[in-house]
Amino acid sequence: MGILSGLKILEIEGIGPAPFCGMHLADMGADVILVERPRGQRATTDDAGSVLKRGKRVISLDLKTKEGADAVKSLILNADGLIEGMRPGVMERLRLGPETCHAINPKLVYGRVTGWGQTGPLSQAAGHDNNYIALSGALWYAGKSGQTPVAPPTLIGDVAGGALYLTIGMLAAIHQAEKTGIGEVVDAAMVDGSAHMMNLLLSAQSSGLVSEKRGASLLDGPHWFETYECKDGKFITIGSLEPQFYALLLTKLGLENDPDFTSQFDQSKWPEQKRKLASLIKSKSRRDWCNVLEGTDVCFAPVLNPREASEHPHMSSRQNYLTFNGQIEAAPAPKFASHISSFERKKHSPIALESALESWS
Repeated sequence: MGILSGLKILEIEGIGPAPFCGMHLADMGADVILVERPRGQRATTDDAGSVLKRGKRVISLDLKTKEGADAVKSLILNADGLIEGMRPGVMERLRLGPETCHAINPKLVYGRVTGWGQTGPLSQAAGHDNNYIALSGALWYAGKSGQTPVAPPTLIGDVAGGALYLTIGMLAAIHQAEKTGIGEVVDAAMVDGSAHMMNLLLSAQSSGLVSEKRGASLLDGPHWFETYECKDGKFITIGSLEPQFYALLLTKLGLENDPDFTSQFDQSKWPEQKRKLASLIKSKSRRDWCNVLEGTDVCFAPVLNPREASEHPHMSSRQNYLTFNGQIEAAPAPKFASHISSFERKKHSPIALESALESWS
């Protein structure tokens, strides 16, 4: 039982953002039925992508047949929402587009997630996460001056700009449908979502805190907002933006009386300050720096791989990771006070059409 208990979501099998959205809703208690292709048509094995299937009920249907499409329509009759991540026009060709579905269930929220969106000159072109965030502007600051921009795979476009915006859009439209009885089509495009995410930086840009030139802003240029390599080849991050945090950083590093570091905001001095600070950080291991800086107002954190993150005391105390079948996976987020301990990791379960229809009747 979760905060979305009673919500009925039909998910059409896809990759990336669509199943992530379905998992997110299932994590929060929604009853998600995943419509998979028959085994012979699927490109994955039963366990591939199982994290994104968790908590869902799974039904196998061939949507290219009239029988398969009709079965989906029978489920749509009592569904609150539908999620699909096909290229624009595919669902229409399967006789399952929004117009058809709304004729069956006018209150249905029809959620669509793609890279380029349902309309526009590029809507029919293939693409991936890095392409979408490159065009939206979100990739621009993901790198240092003079270096190739690189962003974490899937996180900015597929998940943040796509899946999470689809989740927000679905819940907003379902809220509206509950009041009006009228459904909606949610067009969640990764290029749209990742562009929208730029507004915090664009706001800072308008106030002069962020430059369009990479490496010349408060968040990507100075020595006090940087990732550094340690003696053991591991990394730490420092983000001492505010003057009081910067003063504490200098004290913790024994640099409070060093004239080379007295000027925090003089950009002309940043390269040399960064060079000297990098040399100092590399003189000790990551563990050593954690002992000195972690938990202080320096604004510090070690760079951890997922396994290390799952074992960190803070992450562990908040139960941010769980282990299932020997593999770690991230726990549901966000947390709700009334359901803080209610999540029970459930494997996806195959069901028959009759059972699905009976439970949603």
